[in-house]
Amino acid sequence: MSGAAVLSGDLARTVIDPHAYAEWDGLLDTFDHIRATTPVAKVQPDTPGLFDPFWLVTRYDDVMRISKDNAAFLNNPRPVVFSFNQAIEFSRAATGSNMLVDSLVVFDAPVHPKYRKLTQEWFMPRNLAKLEDELRTLAAATVDRMLAQGSEVDFVKEVSGPYPLRVVMQILGVPPEDEFRMQMLTQQLFGGQDKDLSGSGMDQMTPEQVVQIVAGAVKTFEDYFAALAEDRRRNPTDDVASVIANALVDGQPLPPRDMAGYYIIVATAGHDTTSASTAGAMQALARDPEQYARVRADRSLLPGIVEEAIRWTSPVQHFMRTAAEDCEISGQAIKKGDWLMINYVAANHDPAQFPNPRRFDAARSPNRHLAFGAGAHQCLGLHLARLEMKILFEAILDRVASVEPAGEAKRASSTFVGGLKTLPLRVTAA
Repeated sequence: MSGAAVLSGDLARTVIDPHAYAEWDGLLDTFDHIRATTPVAKVQPDTPGLFDPFWLVTRYDDVMRISKDNAAFLNNPRPVVFSFNQAIEFSRAATGSNMLVDSLVVFDAPVHPKYRKLTQEWFMPRNLAKLEDELRTLAAATVDRMLAQGSEVDFVKEVSGPYPLRVVMQILGVPPEDEFRMQMLTQQLFGGQDKDLSGSGMDQMTPEQVVQIVAGAVKTFEDYFAALAEDRRRNPTDDVASVIANALVDGQPLPPRDMAGYYIIVATAGHDTTSASTAGAMQALARDPEQYARVRADRSLLPGIVEEAIRWTSPVQHFMRTAAEDCEISGQAIKKGDWLMINYVAANHDPAQFPNPRRFDAARSPNRHLAFGAGAHQCLGLHLARLEMKILFEAILDRVASVEPAGEAKRASSTFVGGLKTLPLRVTAA
């Protein structure tokens, strides 16, 4: 990594500081500066040994290239998600792997395509069409509950949190009484850096203590889904839980750890990210009454609202890759074995790809954002996310005449999966 453009202390800290991701405009300012001056920059820890140096990649074209080239840029052998070295060591001791959870996002070929193929057809639009009636019923009930709260509501608490959670729990066969437990475990897994979300004082803990809490959440998930899988083997249905429980790879059932990882990634990634995008869309519309009125009058704009919300919010904020060979990215030499952060927040706000990127524009076209990733690891549930957002907003637009902010919205402090944790709104029923 010689001859590298090295980020200064404050800039480097911003890239890895979960609290920086809660201060959205400041974060985007930082990425604008880095992208314009050092689009591929080395990030080193102030404290030796805290984490291994890595390359921060901020330009859209570079992130797209890395995302699509799964032979040259590997998810393994390094953790996909940015991790402190203490966390990696704990995980190795506990599981023999760099990751506490082995799932689709950490596998490379030839394992990854075999595992992805197991559920890929289930998540395609043709199969998801059978869920539409259920989604419409659930969306209507969610809007009813919101309006029953009165004219002022926290949209995250009442709508964007519970709705996608229920969708994912339904397709996994998790009963409603277990939803709160699933949400808390997800927040410990993804939101542990935010004291309001983790609910466990994790922001005051050492990295090692945090990882122990996360490991406990993983173990609880594993035990829960092992029992669910056993039930689906005895009593299969047409849900995705049954597909995973009865799947065969090379003629063999999934190993218990891999099966648990499959359930966990569907259960967790499937609702937190959609919740963030849904809240982002509502925040943008609440700030722009004219745009809200336009989409109420012209529902053909709704797919654009959904797509722009996903770009604008970028719920999955980064992944990590490891270079499988020497290469060059935007003029910077990268060595085999180097670690890279592909930052989707930065890429999805690159003005070279998205004119006026901070503006929420439902008519933005083209909108080839990277919020779902690209290539072999593109989000498996992207069609479901789009469908459930579209159906929810149809219900909102039918029942809510106008919406406006009713206080300060707050973002989660998280470097990985981020988004709004509160969104106070004033709503007027139609």
